[in-house]
Amino acid sequence: MSINISYKNNLKNKSTFSHVLFVDDKFSLTNLKRHISKSEYVFISDLIKARDLKKEILSFDLNSKKQIILISYPKNLNSLSIEKLGAKFFNFIKNSKINDYVINSETTSENLKNFIAFFLLGLKLKSYTFNKYKTKKDTKNTSIIVIGKNNPSLNDQIKFKAIEQGTFYTRDLVSEPGNILHPDEYAKRLKLLARDGLKITVYDDKKLKKLGMNTLLGVGQGSARGSYLVTMEWNGLKNNSKPLAFVGKGVCFDTGGISLKPAKFMEDMTYDMAGSAVVVGLMKSLALRKAKVNAVGVVGLVENMPGGNAQRPGDIVKSYSGKTVEILNTDAEGRLVLADALTYTEEKFKPKFIVDLATLTGAIIVSLGSEYAGLFSNDDNLSNQLIEAGEKVEEKVWRMPLNKNFDKLIDSKNADMQNINYVGGAGSTTAAQFLQRFILKKTPWAHLDIAGMAFSKYGGALNSGGATGYGVRLLNKLIEDKYE
Repeated sequence: MSINISYKNNLKNKSTFSHVLFVDDKFSLTNLKRHISKSEYVFISDLIKARDLKKEILSFDLNSKKQIILISYPKNLNSLSIEKLGAKFFNFIKNSKINDYVINSETTSENLKNFIAFFLLGLKLKSYTFNKYKTKKDTKNTSIIVIGKNNPSLNDQIKFKAIEQGTFYTRDLVSEPGNILHPDEYAKRLKLLARDGLKITVYDDKKLKKLGMNTLLGVGQGSARGSYLVTMEWNGLKNNSKPLAFVGKGVCFDTGGISLKPAKFMEDMTYDMAGSAVVVGLMKSLALRKAKVNAVGVVGLVENMPGGNAQRPGDIVKSYSGKTVEILNTDAEGRLVLADALTYTEEKFKPKFIVDLATLTGAIIVSLGSEYAGLFSNDDNLSNQLIEAGEKVEEKVWRMPLNKNFDKLIDSKNADMQNINYVGGAGSTTAAQFLQRFILKKTPWAHLDIAGMAFSKYGGALNSGGATGYGVRLLNKLIEDKYE
């Protein structure tokens, strides 16, 4: 199903369109008198008496091709409630036989700026499907024309479209199967983002080996595919101010390596690169909306496969930081990819802060399910900003503990540290504690474990199941509210 949205000041021929009008939570029709005919007003006023006003969307058939649709908005308005209202309207039109709609923006509440933009963003986010490999596709085409003086400005249209496109790009990447989006292909796609205005730098195996990124390279050495570190720079301030840095785990497929995973649900490991996809979608969004900020995205792209050259349990490798790691379990690979990426990002770009994202541990799902991402941080201010931004867009985070007392669980007898805690317990915390050791210059840092949030089998308020794109809107909100 495709949805085409356009904005016009007015529409001469409205007879073939269904009309969407907004009313308050009590379905008061008084303000609609100048937007519909007298006969339509009388008709609806009579019928509405018998309707269930607890519903948010009511439709009235005027003839076989035309409806008047009333959508009630809540008394306590905010952007999130209107996005969810837009998602519910998508469900309405999805099940409707009518394809053409006119939305009258002049009936929206003036107590929320960009009411229509938030409404349509929610609609579009809910409409996403990944049907690229289906031979039979939903061919329904829906046209939505928005008229009236309360249409968003052109700049706001661009901003909201950028958020949508960034989120969809993330969902597309996460949804791709591992045989298509392997590290070689992923790196090629990222090069194309230069067209959006991003500066792209790709480090392949040879360059990574020269740099000494052995923890990252070790994860991918069992695969026939290459391993990469890709940086994406956006300079929206045109000055030398420190950038905001975002780092993502990009394990394109995770078999567990020699420490092989059980076969059940291994197919889900195509989304073990979701952290990197969030970073990519965010950077694309910032570039498309010409964000007034300097930012850098860094992703480590590998494939964790068993093979004759694969990393073994018991191996000891030297990281880019110089610290050595004993590999006790090759399925604890994401932290090895991030270790080199974090140190490199801090040293190369000297950022204001670093936020990394990764589908890092199953333990975080045990702790928080699919309601919150786990937040681990060395900085209270950055943590509070992430929590606040997450609440606003309902991409929530919950802060989890970091403490030096956990260090003994990852200290190794044979190297500086080991990559798992064999004692048991606190799996997500010890993983974050491991990552913190690679922040060498006390840069404010936050780690988001998004293992329970990146993919949904059942869908949510603003997605219909599958890849969620979780993190793009969260980080965009953080930047928009605190750093632009």
